[in-house]
Amino acid sequence: MLVSLYQYKHEEVQFDDNRTTGESQTADSIDREPKEYFGEELDVDAATWETVDFEGSPIQRREISLDDVTAVTIPDGFGSDDEELPGTTVQIRREGGIEQVEHAVLIEAEDRNP
Repeated sequence: MLVSLYQYKHEEVQFDDNRTTGESQTADSIDREPKEYFGEELDVDAATWETVDFEGSPIQRREISLDDVTAVTIPDGFGSDDEELPGTTVQIRREGGIEQVEHAVLIEAEDRNP
């Protein structure tokens, strides 16, 4: 199954002479490889975060597409610890185990072989 999610995080603010709080950051500070972000290697095709507006504040969002997923679960009781970000924890089951994506919103789940 192919699964697409939006994942959200707070905008990373780096202070220097050329930026102010809330101003979008450059790609070098927000583009990270999946292993660096999740702490393990995932088959994630999502290296680019974009700045979006959420309730009047800038936050970061990226689209994650995962292939070979066997199940998607939004467990009861796994709410967002950070009420300032949209989404919840989404569990993705694959042959290698279960992965959790925090602050995520399910966009689509498509079974290529129904």
